[in-house]
Amino acid sequence: MDIQNLTITTALQALRTGSLTAGELYAACTQAVERLDPAINAFITRPDAARFQVPPAASGPLAGIPIAIKDLYQTAGVRTTAGTTFFTDFIPEQDALVVEKLKTAGASIAGKTNTHEIALGVTGVNPHYGPVHNPWDTRRITGGSSSGSAAAVAAGMVPAALGTDTGGSIRIPASLCGVVGLKPTNGRISLRGILPLSWNLDHAGPLTRSVRDAALLLQVLAGYDELDPSSLNLPVDDYLTSIDTGVQGWRIAVLTGEYAWETDPEVLDIVREAAEVFKTLGATVLPVELNFLRDAALANSLMTQADGAAFHRERMAEHPLGFGEDVRQRLKTGASFTSSEYALARRTQTEARRRMEVFFSGAALPGQGFDALLLPATPITAPFIEGNDALEQARRLTRFTAPFNLTGLPAISLPCGFSSNGLPVGLQIITPAWQERKLLRAAHAYEQATPWHNQHPDLSQI
Repeated sequence: MDIQNLTITTALQALRTGSLTAGELYAACTQAVERLDPAINAFITRPDAARFQVPPAASGPLAGIPIAIKDLYQTAGVRTTAGTTFFTDFIPEQDALVVEKLKTAGASIAGKTNTHEIALGVTGVNPHYGPVHNPWDTRRITGGSSSGSAAAVAAGMVPAALGTDTGGSIRIPASLCGVVGLKPTNGRISLRGILPLSWNLDHAGPLTRSVRDAALLLQVLAGYDELDPSSLNLPVDDYLTSIDTGVQGWRIAVLTGEYAWETDPEVLDIVREAAEVFKTLGATVLPVELNFLRDAALANSLMTQADGAAFHRERMAEHPLGFGEDVRQRLKTGASFTSSEYALARRTQTEARRRMEVFFSGAALPGQGFDALLLPATPITAPFIEGNDALEQARRLTRFTAPFNLTGLPAISLPCGFSSNGLPVGLQIITPAWQERKLLRAAHAYEQATPWHNQHPDLSQI
């Protein structure tokens, strides 16, 4: 069976009509991984029905759907490496809460995906488990740190995967690999059982082939977890009932100004064209300058490295050479920040949150608020793996994603076109906190008005 174009939604339809069984679908995923993964390297632990205990006749909203899991999520009885040698043999006794939720919803676990080591990087080049290769051009990076999850979905090895996002680690690989990547509001999805990078900035979320699939997974994963100190007890919306209602009458901002212009011109043009689509859908689209996002991105970077250094302090003290060189240097940098520098970054976080709240609400100019913000997900397309290109470009890749980890706002990346050399470009949409329903509605409206989600990489030569 060719599963490359199969979404969760279309797979569920086939399963419910009996034209496909859960066992056939899982076998098809396993066969796709066996064929494609030697060239792509998306998995650290590949799917295996016996290892992951595929339910023979599951029930629930995801009954029979195979989903890959980033190897930061604990999986009972299956090793969770976090992409580092420190956890090579770590076999958890319990699932992360969201893995447990997937199983309860009837999904089967289709392997553990490769990641930038300890999630502290955005290239997906892992010195211990090898680099993940972009399905659109295997000479190029996928982005990270949810590198294997994005590549597995883009290559059609699985219908969906879970990732984590601290500075853009869901949205960056989604953008570079041409899939949908959703980062919900901070506190919307439990982080319990996921190896932390930053206690203050981490988010969990899905990578999928369609916006509707992202909504379906969020419906399963969202909810309060009283055992997770980062989880907030707020009602969970119905993300699917209004997803088709469009953006007629909305006020939508598109980022312009100095901060936006430091982008590859071709990417910027494609995102501007995407903004024009929203006009045809009945929205008012206005340019805005938000140059304070630069300070927000810098503060996010400082906090990520400092928090990572705090979590891994004992490993760095006892076995620093156990980390890859790039991660080791970031952890050293994180440990060198002063308490004053960290305090100033937290102050920037507070200010950025309020400025975005005022921006969306129109509190400064009544009646002049916005429903959504559009901007690139990444300022460039995927760099080459070999040479220094990926490392040199890594700092640029978080430019437009990191501010929204700092503010905790919901954000999504979805395909909006291709560069002249055939590489995907991602459109990022932001909405106010806890407005994932509005975010998914906007993303779905754009997706359905454009052809980009129907284009897939040519894997015939792999």
